[in-house]
Amino acid sequence: MPPPPTTSNGNAAAPSASYDSALKCVDGLLKTKLKPAKIFKGAVEPTPPSTPVARSHQGPRHITAITFDDRGDQVLTAAEDETFRLYSCKTGKHTTVVHASTKEDDTIRYHSLHDNKYLQYFKGHSGRVVSLEVSPIDDGFMSGSLDKTVRLWDLRAPTCRGLLNLPASPIVAYDSSGLVFAVGVNHYSRILLYDQANYDKDPFLTITLEDPTLALVSYPPRPIYMTSLSFSPNAKYILVGCSGDAHYILDAFEGHLLAKLEGHVGLERRRIDAPQTIDPSKGNSGEEVSWTPDSKYVVSGSSNGKIIIWDVQNLPVRSGVVDLKAHPTRLQPLTTLDGHPGPSRCVRFNPRLAMIVSAGAELRTLQAFWLPDQSADNEEIAKELLRKK
Repeated sequence: MPPPPTTSNGNAAAPSASYDSALKCVDGLLKTKLKPAKIFKGAVEPTPPSTPVARSHQGPRHITAITFDDRGDQVLTAAEDETFRLYSCKTGKHTTVVHASTKEDDTIRYHSLHDNKYLQYFKGHSGRVVSLEVSPIDDGFMSGSLDKTVRLWDLRAPTCRGLLNLPASPIVAYDSSGLVFAVGVNHYSRILLYDQANYDKDPFLTITLEDPTLALVSYPPRPIYMTSLSFSPNAKYILVGCSGDAHYILDAFEGHLLAKLEGHVGLERRRIDAPQTIDPSKGNSGEEVSWTPDSKYVVSGSSNGKIIIWDVQNLPVRSGVVDLKAHPTRLQPLTTLDGHPGPSRCVRFNPRLAMIVSAGAELRTLQAFWLPDQSADNEEIAKELLRKK
């Protein structure tokens, strides 16, 4: 969630009435019917017939990421056709197409949508960048790469200001205050929490992600492959997005495993009919799961195209020494929406408006804006009128 609005002198401004009302309506919104308000059929350019399918995948091109601006007025998508596309959340109109880099190397590029040009180049990684997170409080950001490093940057300088060497490729996330960041390390099932001001020191908390319920399915249990980390807006929990058929919620203060979110089909495989491999992999996972602004719900995509919503308001409270053998609370979806004919690869809740945006793999419904269904059953309306009389 973006930081609170600030005044011209840098002090935090009082939350706007529209922002407060947006948070209050989230609870009611997710308990009502939702329907797509706008569907964009041409959100990704199809692969040219003369061009062979990219080595990294087969089938139609995908939208790979969705993000909102701080005000929730616009949504930006990135896709495998190497373009950024900008949409208005209020009018539903597609406003801009920006072509990105040719990806000749692993340099991070700072792009201006206004001028359609790069403002800064950040060189240093020797492998593909797989995780990128912007600080919620300043001009800093951090990146995780397949070269097994995390680099901390400032938008105003081309060289990194900090470097963490890790035993495997990492994923990264800031908390809502920007004072703490987390680094997830696969193959070791560890999540490391660092103080932003003392990142060159050891992490102040090391969390082991271990799900004892997996041993009930197979032994040895299939490893968990983490693809995203996100702190809840209230900073109490960490949502761990995984490529398998479960996501997890951890206590952000001591590292207790609190909940296992089930009911979706993981995005480890690009197609739902593809066979599962012995070793887990990232697949298409990484952008499909996120919090609502009030920290009460989690929304996620699924390989079968559904949009899944979990109610996480009543998580268990645990304290003391972490027990890795303690079973997490297993949560089933509060509701399931019929989303896309192909995998729903990206799902995000607007930070300030009552809106969910999702992106799938099929070209005909790649991106949908979900709004409350205002239509009501005629019989229910008649009953309400009679009660008023």
